[in-house]
Amino acid sequence: MNVPVNDPIKEKILVESQKLLWKYGVRTITMDDIARRLGISKKTIYQHFVDKEDIVYQVISHHLGNEMCEVDKLMKVAANPVEEMLLVSEMMRRHADAVNPSLLVDVQRYYPKAWAVFLEHKENRILKDITDSLKRGIEQKFYRTDIDLETMARLRVELIQLGFDDRVFPHTKDVMVLQDQLLHHFVRGILTDAGFVAYNHSVEKLKKSAI
Repeated sequence: MNVPVNDPIKEKILVESQKLLWKYGVRTITMDDIARRLGISKKTIYQHFVDKEDIVYQVISHHLGNEMCEVDKLMKVAANPVEEMLLVSEMMRRHADAVNPSLLVDVQRYYPKAWAVFLEHKENRILKDITDSLKRGIEQKFYRTDIDLETMARLRVELIQLGFDDRVFPHTKDVMVLQDQLLHHFVRGILTDAGFVAYNHSVEKLKKSAI
């Protein structure tokens, strides 16, 4: 699902720019590369974007909006909070297949405006979603009652971000294999006995759906 942009030309530039940035990384792609990809002039691009930093910023904003629409759908179909977390992770896997592993780190290093919108999104949406999910999991007796919601929600967010940091995991060939390791380590640490039953059922369910 895509969050619509009112201007079709701008929408096309955003979509194609994201493909290039995701595949090759934000540092290597130039305005000339984007113009060639689209078969348009740089002048046309500059009619919709101030510069490359503006493109990166708007691509990140647009992507986050689309991602949250998808998360909202997943949360409606998940059988329980444990399955929610596994489904969102699976969604991340699908998206990450087309993403250069250095993307997040390079945005943090070189594009402060885009990084600021990611941080705002992390604080105001991702943390809230995870906190709410953990709270529901406790209420439904899938998660332990002694966990601190704020601490564990922030830990989960930071583990996701950490998994994309090649300074911490410099030799990781498959980022999503690493993300799976971090996810399952996290989830298994907070489960109750009933939670383990739901967890094992959801893992098997996802394996069958992938066949």
